[in-house]
Amino acid sequence: MSTSTATVDRYLETIYCIAGEGEVVRPSRLAYWLAVSPPTVSDALRRLARDGWITISKDRSVALTSAGHDVAAKLVRRHRVLERWLTDVLGFDWAAADEEADRLSSAISDAVIDRIDASMGSPTTCPHGNAIPGRTASYGSLIALSQLSAGTVAHVRRISEVAEHEARALLEVLAAHTIAEGTEVTVVSPTDGHREVTLSITGQQLQLSAEAASLIWVELAR
Repeated sequence: MSTSTATVDRYLETIYCIAGEGEVVRPSRLAYWLAVSPPTVSDALRRLARDGWITISKDRSVALTSAGHDVAAKLVRRHRVLERWLTDVLGFDWAAADEEADRLSSAISDAVIDRIDASMGSPTTCPHGNAIPGRTASYGSLIALSQLSAGTVAHVRRISEVAEHEARALLEVLAAHTIAEGTEVTVVSPTDGHREVTLSITGQQLQLSAEAASLIWVELAR
């Protein structure tokens, strides 16, 4: 098994996150997520398979090997622990924390990450509600915000990894409306012809596209 590089790490982390959303990981999806050309992805995947990080099925779907999963989980843990520290301790909003965690992740040692994690009591999720590898999130059954009917009250629990990597503008909009994990929202009007959903948050209204609302997972209020 060869040593992972920055490029290998980037692919492994991306495969981990896409698979974590329940998607089948395919070269075209990786090319879109990483903003590189399909031939570049194909070449990279052949090298990753050769070096034992991934397997490629006959239908071209991609999966991490045990070794690839271990490296990817470690990378994702670093990022999510840093995000939690940046929001809970330093006061960054979750959009800014996501960007800063990207910058810091490769520059901080495992020992420091472990100390940061322990100092916060070993949180189970990042600020966006995605589970830190090796831990289980404490929320109950979740449903996409786009599926709720008018008048439904719910609490925001998780923002899809897709939003973190492909729709950071959504994180900025949510941060501007002080929406965070646990925020109570009320559906004023459901998706209109699958176009948009209107929310009420502490007296303010926010309109989101149906696509954006599908990236926000909530737990129904009791």
